[in-house]
Amino acid sequence: MPQSPLARTVAALQPRARTELAELVAFKSVADPAQFPKSECEAAANWIADTLRADGFQDVALLDTPDGTQSVYGFLPGPAGAPTVLLYAHYDVQPPLDETAWVSPPFELTERDGRWYGRGAADCKGGLIMHLTALRALKEHGGVPVNVKVIVEGSEEQGTGGLERYAEAHPDLLTADAIVIGDTGNFRVGLPTVTATLRGMTLVRVRVDTLEGNLHSGQFGGAAPDALAALIRILDSLRADDGSTTVTGLAADATWDGLQYPEEDFRKDAKILDGVGLLGDGTIADRIWARPAVTVLGIDCPPVVGATPSVQAGARALISLRVPPGTDAAEATKLLAAHLETAAPWGARVAVEQVGQGQAFRADTTSPAYTSMAEALQEAYDGAEMQTSGMGGSIPLCNTLAALYPAAEILLIGLSEPEAQIHAVNESVSPQELERLSLAEALFLRRYAD
Repeated sequence: MPQSPLARTVAALQPRARTELAELVAFKSVADPAQFPKSECEAAANWIADTLRADGFQDVALLDTPDGTQSVYGFLPGPAGAPTVLLYAHYDVQPPLDETAWVSPPFELTERDGRWYGRGAADCKGGLIMHLTALRALKEHGGVPVNVKVIVEGSEEQGTGGLERYAEAHPDLLTADAIVIGDTGNFRVGLPTVTATLRGMTLVRVRVDTLEGNLHSGQFGGAAPDALAALIRILDSLRADDGSTTVTGLAADATWDGLQYPEEDFRKDAKILDGVGLLGDGTIADRIWARPAVTVLGIDCPPVVGATPSVQAGARALISLRVPPGTDAAEATKLLAAHLETAAPWGARVAVEQVGQGQAFRADTTSPAYTSMAEALQEAYDGAEMQTSGMGGSIPLCNTLAALYPAAEILLIGLSEPEAQIHAVNESVSPQELERLSLAEALFLRRYAD
């Protein structure tokens, strides 16, 4: 199919997109000062603000949100009477994990095997570049036909709710007719997909204490209550024998009726080792889009190297619980805390601290904006029809925006297809997906203006 003038312009903008994505990936913008200096996030926020100003945005501002981070806002005026579209992305990223496991440095965008590797390349610095590329292409073909607001969050990965609280305190700032959340992704490369549902999440830190101090395991082991062993038992109680999540009082039997995820494809995408089984029952889609899922994110205990023969007096863990639409995240947090406390053996003392929380989200895919997006994606993907899927991850801001602006249509697209390996080592983005989705967004804005 011959390329349209708009498509050719988007293609011509790809070298600039790569250059800017490399600059943005270079910031170690993990919104946790215990891991990386806060100055890295501040530098990334300033880079975005400067870029928006250079692209003609007005009212560009660094928003100091209640969680101590900064989000970046800008407004690009369109024709008089045109609708307003809010474009969302986030610049904070997950920590790189084991940097030695990266084939190339995590904060250095590197091209390899037709993909661009780097932390945040897909999740979600690439999402911002997608928005900018779409707008730049439209400017070369008659101008941007809508009013555009851009908001780039600085703490999405931490789940601390800073931008949600800021938006609630300044409800006029982000008001829009349609909202494009550029932080999800296609079901797989080349298959245009919008996300219909997001699981909510709660993040808690649990601490177990049994002794006033560590004890010699030879002198006291066998009778003294071991806090680490108690924690292991508590964590084990969160799963049934088949690996299903079992939080007392939390339903875990919902089903997914939409696009299905073949088990063979899932095993390949997840890179599951030969002979290792999957968790839970039901379809893969049931398990990752419609049911709760608990994950132990980390445990504080002595490392193997340097460990002493001691009975541990205390231990703690960080636990994530994803909850599907229809389940209140606050109620799920209460159930999780109660379960952890009840599961403690030997009278061990348990303290549960909530770290983060976000509600699940369900989009209205029958809205006019989705019709415009379906047409745009079909053109950008050479006639392929738009698919609708769920996503197991969470974007807490979606429910805040839906509550603040009930008339707004919220669409979820993005660059995080399975090969991107977001949140893992060797995260990458497909340049072809970036080009196609930039074109799709530009086409959508044209259609939505009409």
